Amino acid sequence: MSTPSENNAQTIPGWRHIYSGKVRDLYASDDAADTRILVVASDRVSAFDVVLSPGIPHKGALLTRLSRWWFSQLSDVPNHLAEGEIPASVADRAMLAQSLEMLPVECVVRGYITGSGWAEYTESGTVCGIPLPEGLQNGDRLPEPLFTPAYKAPMGEHDENITFEQTVELVGADRAAELRDVSLSLYTRAAAIAEERGLVLADTKFEFGTDADGILHLADEVLTSDSSRYWDAEAWRTGSTPTERMASFDKQIVRDWLAANWDKQGEPPVLPDDIVDRTAARYRELIERLGA
Repeated sequence: MSTPSENNAQTIPGWRHIYSGKVRDLYASDDAADTRILVVASDRVSAFDVVLSPGIPHKGALLTRLSRWWFSQLSDVPNHLAEGEIPASVADRAMLAQSLEMLPVECVVRGYITGSGWAEYTESGTVCGIPLPEGLQNGDRLPEPLFTPAYKAPMGEHDENITFEQTVELVGADRAAELRDVSLSLYTRAAAIAEERGLVLADTKFEFGTDADGILHLADEVLTSDSSRYWDAEAWRTGSTPTERMASFDKQIVRDWLAANWDKQGEPPVLPDDIVDRTAARYRELIERLGA
């Protein structure tokens, strides 16, 4: 499976590379008294828990811009952003963040049924083990948004859907309830903002960390095209097939192509130029539609 190499991390004067995730690189200050983290978004793209090649041009800058915009829309919720000057070499694709103790749970919220949720529903009538009404179609709006957490697996392993009860085992009952309630509230608010701009926010995932006082903070990226599914609202209302309904402004183009051209064994194939170009165009169009 493809994973990012620390050797590919950019050298940034005054900052020391400490970690590379699938699509972001983290740096610590050379000043030991400065506990802030520099979070740099790369142009790497991932799907099905593997990093693909080539990257999407300007993706890091576009998604950083989108995250910053959403953090400002939801500024009443504590987040990881910290004050300070960002190095010029990465100014368009980096955020300064306070150091947090990250929680090992991806807080997924689904407002519509699609993707892996649809696959499970067709087999068992459930999504992440939660029973749903009969007769739903791919792309339908759910009776109410669902909190379907996942365990954040170590690099190179697959994230795993877990139950709320398993979330309680990981972080405790009070923290699990807080994660659920905050995530559902954030999704509902963001979906309303997207709807005002002619967009459907089908689902998203949030990540959280705690500061030294135990206060929960929204962290990492937020409501980007990588962590969310966005559809055109008019297409969703009028489309007669799932493809017509899900006019996506995210990396669904990449997911669909990879699913059709890779059996998830060995190294994934190289993305064709037209898939890369179409994905980049949809990322840009989403930002324009939102006014971010």
